[in-house]
Formats: sequence, C-alpha cells, structure tokens
Amino acid sequence: MSNPDYTIYIKTADYKGASTDVSIYITFIDVNGKKSRNITLTDDIFGGKFEKGQTNKFPVSDISGLADLKFIEISRGIWGFGGNWFCECVWVVNEQVGGTPAPVYFPINRWLRQYVTLKIQKWDCSLPQNDASPQQRAKEIQEKQTHYVLDRKFPGVPAQVKDLPQQEMFTDHYQNDVLILSGASLGIVGNLAKVFSGDWKSVDDISNLYQTGCGFDVPQGRYRWDEDSYFAKQRTQGCNPVIMQLCTKIPSALDVTNDMLKPFLEGYTLDDAVSKNKIFLCDLSMLHSVPLAGVPLDKELVHPYALFYLNKEDELTPVAIQLFATTDKRYPHTVFLPTDGNVWKLAKMFYNNADAMVHQSSTHLGFTHLIIESIAVAVNRTLSMSHPLHRLIAPHFLYLMAINSLAITSLLAPDGWIDTTMTAGRDGVLDIIAHHFKVWRLDVEGTLPEEIKARKLDDPKVLPDYPYRDDGLLVWNCIKNYVAGVVNGHYKNKNDIANDFELQNFAEILVAPYPEGCEIKGVPGNGKFKTQEEIISAFTSFIFTSSAIHAAVNFGQYDEYGFPPNYPAFMNGKAPRDKSPITEADLLKQLPNKPMTVSIMTITRVLSQRATESLGDFEVNYTYDPVGVAALKQFNIELKEASAIIDERNKHRRIAYNHLNPKNIPNAISI
Repeated sequence: MSNPDYTIYIKTADYKGASTDVSIYITFIDVNGKKSRNITLTDDIFGGKFEKGQTNKFPVSDISGLADLKFIEISRGIWGFGGNWFCECVWVVNEQVGGTPAPVYFPINRWLRQYVTLKIQKWDCSLPQNDASPQQRAKEIQEKQTHYVLDRKFPGVPAQVKDLPQQEMFTDHYQNDVLILSGASLGIVGNLAKVFSGDWKSVDDISNLYQTGCGFDVPQGRYRWDEDSYFAKQRTQGCNPVIMQLCTKIPSALDVTNDMLKPFLEGYTLDDAVSKNKIFLCDLSMLHSVPLAGVPLDKELVHPYALFYLNKEDELTPVAIQLFATTDKRYPHTVFLPTDGNVWKLAKMFYNNADAMVHQSSTHLGFTHLIIESIAVAVNRTLSMSHPLHRLIAPHFLYLMAINSLAITSLLAPDGWIDTTMTAGRDGVLDIIAHHFKVWRLDVEGTLPEEIKARKLDDPKVLPDYPYRDDGLLVWNCIKNYVAGVVNGHYKNKNDIANDFELQNFAEILVAPYPEGCEIKGVPGNGKFKTQEEIISAFTSFIFTSSAIHAAVNFGQYDEYGFPPNYPAFMNGKAPRDKSPITEADLLKQLPNKPMTVSIMTITRVLSQRATESLGDFEVNYTYDPVGVAALKQFNIELKEASAIIDERNKHRRIAYNHLNPKNIPNAISI
C-alpha cells in the first residue's frame, strides 16, 4: 500500500450515547479556500470505530495540491445504529513530502446530528464577532439553550440545570470505578451499621470501630479532638476555614469580661488584647432562626460565638464560647471557659456542630456545588463552544451537574442522609443556603483576596499561621495569571470586549433575577463586562471556586467528621445551659449513636476521595490555540512551583496542610 497523503485521527467523546456506527464524512479546506474531495470514513463490519472514549486512525490518499489546512467540514451518515455522535476532536497529519508534519487540530466538542454539516476552523477558538460561520454558531447556542435551562429547585438557593443534559452525565469509567465502588462500600458499611447498635460506652469504644477490618482509616481528629490548640487549628485549616475574623469590637450580646478572661490573656486585659489585634471571633449567630428537620430526636442547633487569643508564640487558642449569640432572654448567656472541664469539651462539640451545619450547607454545598452549577448553565446558554472563555472554563465543570443531580436525589432527599445524620436536617441546610445567598457576593465571598480582607485577616502579621490563606493565595495567583494569559491574548482592547455579544449576554444572565438569570451579586461590571480586569477577576473566581475552594472544604471531611467528638454532624439533646459538672458518659450520650456514626463516617469517607486529575491536567483537552496552549503551559509551571513551596511550608507546620497543594486539587467539583 502506498503512503497516505494525510492521516486523520478522530476521538469520540467518553459520554453516554456518544458512539455511532454510521459513516463520517470530512472535507478539507485550505487557507486559500480550496476544498478536497469528500472523504468517507466508515466503521468496519465488526464495529469498533467511533466508540465512546476511543481514538481511530484513518490513512487517506488521492488528496494533493492543498495548502495549509484552515477548516474541515464534518457530517455523519443517516443510516446505521447510534443516532447522534459526539466527536471530541479531529486532527490531521500531512504525510506528503514537504508537508507540515505537525498535527492540525480541529476540536469539535459537539454532537453531530443527522442532516447537519459543521464547518470547524483550525483550533476552533474565536470571539463571535470574528467567527467565519456566524449562523452555525448562533444556531448552536439556540439549540443548547433548550438543554440548559435554569431551574431553582429549592426556594431562595442558586438555580441549577432543569434536566441533566446527556453530555453532562458521568462516564462509564467514573460511574464504574468511583461511584459503583463507593456504592458497594456503602452497602457493606450499611450492613456494618446494623451490627453496631446503641450508644457509645467510652471514647475508646468509638476508636474500636477503626479496628473492625471494615476499611476505615483512623481520622486525624481522633488524635487531637480534645486539644484546645487543635480546636483553634480547625478554624484556619479545617474544612470550614472561612468563618474566623479579627475581632475589633466585642459583640454586645457576648457576655465576656476582663476579669473572666484574665487567666488566658498572658497579662493583657481583654480591651488591650482587642486593641493589639490579638483577639479573633467566630460568629455563627446567623443560625438563630434555622428550622430543624430530619430525624425526630430531641436536638438543638446552637448559634454561638467563639473567641480566640493569639499567644506570645503566635499560636491561636480558644478562650471563650457562648452557645447562644442573641439578646433573646429565653437563651442563657453562659460563657464557657477552658477551665470548665468536661462541660468545656461539650461546649466545643456544640460549637463544632453548629460550624458543621454552616460548612455542609453554605460553605460546601451552596457556594461551591450550586453556585458553580448556576454559572455553568449560564456559560452553556450564552457562550459557543468556539468561544475562548468557554474553552478556558469547560474543564472546571467536569461531572459537576451529574454529582449535584445525584446529591439532590440521594443525600438531600427527604429522609436522606442529611435528614438522618445532621442536626439541621434538609430544611435547615436549605434555609442556611438561602439566607446566605441573599448577601453572598462574587467579588467578596467568591474572591479569595477580598474574602480574607473582609475578615481582616489579609495581613500575615496579624495572624501568622493561616494555611488556608497562605496556600490559597499561591493557587489564586497561579489561576489569575492563567486566566489573564487567555483574556489578554484574545481581547486586545475595550472594543473587542464591547463587541463580544456572547460575553455580554453571559454577563447579563449572571446578574439577572431568576428565572431569566442566576441572580448573582457582585459580578464585576454588574451585567456588562467593560475591561480585561473585570473578565479576569470573574473567571479567576469561577475556576478557583470550582477547584481550590472545593478541595479545601471537601477533602478533609473524613478527617474531621470521621471521629464524632472532634466535629459532630449531629448532637442529641439540649446544649448545656450552665457549668454543672458532667462526666465522659454524659458527653457520649449527646453524640451520634453507633449506626449514625457509621453512616457519617461512610459518606464523609466517600466524599473525601480524589478521583479525577490534578489542577491543570485536564481529562478532556479543550485548548489547542496558541494563546491557550501557551497560557496552560505557563500555568502548569507555576502550579509546580507553588506545590514545591507548600511542600516546604508543611515541613515546618505542626500539622501539615495538603488540601490546597495543587497536586491535590482536582480541576472540578466531581464528588
């Protein structure tokens, strides 16, 4: 057989229903507009080509006289099994003597439907005002708008996609290797939960659970749960490290006094310690009116304050907890202190239970999973796949809608895991999200440097040891530089931005009230992007939230929740009203019982799995244009440098913090 003139490579996407056995037709178009013959690529009689996740190679001949390729036209036949076909990418190698040997990439990332021919430009990356096929592009967006419809599934929370589009479903690989195996472990541990019954008899009794051969590692919280220093560390590197703020004034409802705290402030009065920036506050008073639902047990969700002091060794230590942060006289204002014995331990547990409700509802579910899904729907409704910003953001939506759909139908279902293992229950969790969404802003809570500044913790001299801030800012800057490389490479001036009608439609839908839009506050430009800086800020926030914030608040869950005294998802009975002495047995009675503990351990272990690639290493490659390729290459260089810095920092930390090391950050919210 003579040498081919060209070799065509075709990759079918790894989506459900992406395969086909019909013929595929391709025509080359060179930079001068000259066309090749129509090339027919067929499956063989045994099948096996154009299967999902597969790359096929086709040598072709009788094509000569073409200059460098600029476009392809691609379509599918109308006869055969497998209707629509989702092609990920086509690349072509010129095998002729004197030809350019480098592959020419034509990323498709689209469904090919009957009777439709797509014209795809090399790299397929252009602003809409520069697109060579504007009608095709507009029709594509119109079609996607029928599949990506905003739907607010619960009152007051960020909108999601109404029905899960086919291409957003889990791949078979992810379904089989991650979710089914996880489901199997849930079944095994579900049976284990039936074996364990009743309440815990001692702390050691809980620890025995890790010795049963059921596959549970000993969570980090087991070793330090009763240390005050670790209780403080949970505020700076636990799974909810976004609550603590510098205390510049003691809240009026917090009944602490100078005399009360004198033994813990190393000679300072409370007023002096506040003035010298040595007092830090956690304020969860927003939980005051949260409705409780779920298991019909006697329970109470507190709405606490906690005060921390930065000692002479620059270490945080808790000095006071008041479990009811309200002027409502129905609630006592008892202030619990580190010298209060077991009742102090119980106060810390009730505080952490309240913190856990904020973590699971607002910090985790509401403002990583749901807010990013809302943004993902907006992207798909307004930005063509050919848009450079769609290609930039697409890797960070992998499995997002699928995992959220699964969570809504299982964990968040009535009588589901949240109802049966969390104090707030389903209704309480949704209420917390809705309450926070009223005030949440992309340019504050969704922008790491501003979020830290709002809590007055941006100065390392004020709080020297804050791993979430320090490692997070490293990653933030890597992402910002990456986004800037793409944005500045495609938008040369303000006219490029103003004339990008897809981008402006996207900006508008982000801020528009539901049901027309996502109703997100604080979007730079407030519905109209005008500068490169505004675009860079917004897309940096989107990617950082999808990757780094989710990693920080998700992957430490088992280490925190896996040992109930450390960070209890559920507390039985009422919180302490006074300092009456209690025993360890009294503490244990208020913790989750054995079956509930096993359920909490199981789910948080599954949620703590990393099952996709690290930041910058994309499962699906969307970027082939020179601007994007150069930006991505530099991004990975900077991520590697950041990873080395964090590795070195961890050598000197009392407790290593790995959740924001780039090698441990997935690209997207996929679990």
